[in-house]
Amino acid sequence: MSTIKYANAVAAVKAMENTLLTRNDMEQFINATSKAEINSLISAKKGGESISSENVWEMIHEYAPDSKELEILLYKNDFHNLKAVLKSIISGRSPEQYYIRPTNLDLIHLFENISAKDYDSLPEFIRDTAGQAYRLIVDTSDGQLTDSFIDSATLKAMQKSASEFGSEFMKKYANLITVCCDIKTAYRLSKMKKQKNFLETAICGSSELDKDSLIRETLNGTESLMNFLESSSYGEAVRLLNESPAQFEKWCDDVIMELAETARMKSFGTEPLIAYYIASEAEEKNMRIIMVCREFGADKETITERMRKLYV
Repeated sequence: MSTIKYANAVAAVKAMENTLLTRNDMEQFINATSKAEINSLISAKKGGESISSENVWEMIHEYAPDSKELEILLYKNDFHNLKAVLKSIISGRSPEQYYIRPTNLDLIHLFENISAKDYDSLPEFIRDTAGQAYRLIVDTSDGQLTDSFIDSATLKAMQKSASEFGSEFMKKYANLITVCCDIKTAYRLSKMKKQKNFLETAICGSSELDKDSLIRETLNGTESLMNFLESSSYGEAVRLLNESPAQFEKWCDDVIMELAETARMKSFGTEPLIAYYIASEAEEKNMRIIMVCREFGADKETITERMRKLYV
């Protein structure tokens, strides 16, 4: 489908932007006295609909069902679902409660294909990873290593597909996701003092943060890693990581939203559709933060500090 044919989809998305949550909406949720009041406010804002990235995905996918670029948005969910299936096979438990939707995968077939070691029937972007991850968990019984392998494979798949099918916008998105994940992974593994073989499995690498350099500095210890990262273009963000991993997570989400905002003025192409989906994910995350913080008795100031940047 050519970019001009996405005009109807873009128009629909722009018409729906007035249902996106604003900062004022979030303040009302934070100040609400009960969960019932929050749900009432959401219903009024959304016209009776719930906050759901799955609903948003169904809408934009209906407008652009043949877009390989849009599918990249769900790779994080798809590879998570692969983890769920592998763990269910090993433990003998159902994976259903661990699945994340929306997903590009037929989850019934995913379970059946991996159980039967029929990897060729899986979509190409996840096929090799599924086979390798299955062998890895069976041979090593190391769930942490297998999870790290799948996480890195997710990032590689995003970069590969963005390069093949994506716009410059999607390439930037895949790169940002990779950089943020690699920094968090390297930092965590430096604290754990993991060996080189583990790091080579867990760290993906990107055009901005070279894999070999990240591994070398991680092996040299947390201080060496932080000095290396602070000298990169992500130095300010890394200083946040040193202060609080939660603040770094927030920075990552916010910088991705800033990228999404660059697509708002476009009239054609998939960029506005991608940006709208990213906005829906941010809404869901903010509502989870509010609900969890309220459950644990966090004050309003703490909740406000943890709120992610919004699209509107």
